[in-house]
Amino acid sequence: MGSEEARSAALGIGSPVWVEDVENAWIEATVVKRDGDAVTARTVHGDLVETRMANALPRDEDVTMRGVDDMTKLSYLHEPGVLHNLYARYKHDEIYTYTGNILIAVNPFTRLPHLFNTYMMKQYQDAQPGDLNPHVYSVADAAYKAMMEEMKSQSILVSGESGAGKTETTKQIMQYLAFVGGRTVGDNRSVEQQVLQSNPLLEAFGNAKTVRNNNSSRFGKFVEIQFNNGKISGAAVRTYLLERSRVTQISTPERNYHCFYQLVAGASHEDAERLKLGPPDSFHYLNQSKCVEVGAIDDCKEYQLTREAMDIVGITTEEQEAIFRTIAAVLHLGNIEFNSGESEASEVSTEKSKFHLKAAADMLMCDEEMLEKSLTTRIMKATRTESITKILNKSQATDNRDALARTIYAKLFDWLVNKVNKSIGQDPHSTVLIGVLDIYGFESFEINSFEQFCINLTNEKLQQHFNTHVFKMEQAEYRKEEINWDDIDFVDNIDVLDLIEKRPLGIIALLDEACMLPRSTAESFARKLGDTFHNHKRFSKHKFKRTAFTIDHYAGQVEYRADLFLEKNKDFVVPEHQQLLHASKCAFVSGLFPLDEGAKAPSKFMSIGSQFKRNGWISTEHCVMYALHGRFTALSMSRSLTFYFAFFVV
Repeated sequence: MGSEEARSAALGIGSPVWVEDVENAWIEATVVKRDGDAVTARTVHGDLVETRMANALPRDEDVTMRGVDDMTKLSYLHEPGVLHNLYARYKHDEIYTYTGNILIAVNPFTRLPHLFNTYMMKQYQDAQPGDLNPHVYSVADAAYKAMMEEMKSQSILVSGESGAGKTETTKQIMQYLAFVGGRTVGDNRSVEQQVLQSNPLLEAFGNAKTVRNNNSSRFGKFVEIQFNNGKISGAAVRTYLLERSRVTQISTPERNYHCFYQLVAGASHEDAERLKLGPPDSFHYLNQSKCVEVGAIDDCKEYQLTREAMDIVGITTEEQEAIFRTIAAVLHLGNIEFNSGESEASEVSTEKSKFHLKAAADMLMCDEEMLEKSLTTRIMKATRTESITKILNKSQATDNRDALARTIYAKLFDWLVNKVNKSIGQDPHSTVLIGVLDIYGFESFEINSFEQFCINLTNEKLQQHFNTHVFKMEQAEYRKEEINWDDIDFVDNIDVLDLIEKRPLGIIALLDEACMLPRSTAESFARKLGDTFHNHKRFSKHKFKRTAFTIDHYAGQVEYRADLFLEKNKDFVVPEHQQLLHASKCAFVSGLFPLDEGAKAPSKFMSIGSQFKRNGWISTEHCVMYALHGRFTALSMSRSLTFYFAFFVV
């Protein structure tokens, strides 16, 4: 019986079905009439619904009220069947469900201490696969045991949209790996403790409150846990695509990075005076949003936890003081306002701005006059041997100030990551590892900017790897071995990747070109995209919004606004900023701006988009390199590498 015939038989009169519903997406119903392709069904509420056969899906009545723990057990693995099963389990605090070797988790948005403790870890350590309920510990345990049995590196991919619970689940995975593979090193600070303590540290400087999530990671993270004879012997943390723009631009109800609020709330009276701190709503980089406090977050307590985390990973007291001085300097920079003087030249004239200018210079231990000059002027090359000083207007000086603040913060974040890695240490003798990739899910908001563009590029590339290793390679292998196999239809997204990445006329290449042309604007860039891709089926230009364009991603259409694409894509340190801060009397600040970086010409900058295309994807490449198949139970299990997945829905 063909698939259409089987579908028709399952939709006979009296058959249980799912039909589309405006309020609930899908609703339970029973077929009461069939007329060719037309179906009439009565819902559980007694309403009659007329639809077509394609929009009425068969319903499995054998599923219990608690659902099934593995959705491959469902008779019908379609959208309403999956959603109903997840909801049935969720109502009974069963937040985990398998789909073969994929673990799906539904964020409970509450603490479930009975699920996460040492007793539960011990249970899953001693259990055989399938003996216990689905759990993230089971995924971590399977990766660990496979690594030990086969002596092959493993990967765990944690993916989902913002607020789905990726970061918390990544912590649970690392805690379980520390439980089964922990070993104390000679300085009484265990590798696993340092890895786990790096979480609150990186969260303080890399997480923020967003619309959907009070603790949203605004960077990608790939953690390599190295093992030697089954014990953790080293680790490395790789991060990419920190959301730099958040440092200087936020909107209600979001917040800037946690560390700013922690410092303002938690600093001692003496420190607050020394750093010239005020309440959060007194700083421009924090008061752009009306949300300066979050009820569920105690910023004062979190500040102490961040300091403790710094101690754990070996950041000295002197370094900690320099870090928070640098954070304070960023806040003071944001409060420097410029007025138009003669010939529209910008100048720092108000007493308030002069106060914050001096405070920023004091925190950075640099010359106050030179700091003001670096913000209000720019040295331009006239010839190979001559240069001229360009006086910036008010708007240009403000942009210059924000660029400096973003650069300082990004370099500070990179320093913290490097410090964590040096403190933890890598084991040169380790032959196997488990990689945990905490990656952004697909994002589509009311207004989507450059960050969403890069995040969605990540997911497009990940989807292409899935297509290649799950569909294309496996089906080719089945055909080669003459195994009876019905080809699975799937959407190949290579055309989207070409649209974005292909040189010389991909979106990233055109964006880099626009960044290097002095007269480029968001409108001219968007117009260039429209002219270049007017016949591309995955691209469309908005008729009325001059900077808007839409990409038809594998997960759906997303409209982007190009307004800040050029600014956010540029990644070079202004030479005046470089020279000023390299000359800082603070060794920490000077070290953030090594002299060799000042030699890089702005015209030869490596854009954020190009860096992410070239380097940002390396973390995911590592993850895929360790694990070339998984995702569906239909795959051959003869290969030695396994890819474990944990997907999340809200």
